[in-house]
Amino acid sequence: MPDALVCYCTCPDEAVARRLAEGLVNEGHAACVNLVPGVTSVYRWQGKVEAEPEVLLIIKTDTAHYPALEASVRATHPYELPELLAVPVATGSGPYLAWLHDSLA
Repeated sequence: MPDALVCYCTCPDEAVARRLAEGLVNEGHAACVNLVPGVTSVYRWQGKVEAEPEVLLIIKTDTAHYPALEASVRATHPYELPELLAVPVATGSGPYLAWLHDSLA
């Protein structure tokens, strides 16, 4: 499945992360979403360096479902500018990639 993507999105807390993850899977935009708590993000925002605790989402999808995934994140994420980065999967386990493809709406 050469069009598989792993997407990264940070959330302000576990409740928001879980709501986004469940929504993406329920809507069929993602096959699986991992929630990684305990992340600290250091970034520049509006001229200041900030450091905030966040929960990282690791989202598995494909290029065909990415536009709807991005639209859903933009519509439901509480941040003014949510992080959403998509990285193409170069290779992976054939059975896992087949499952990923079959799990998307």
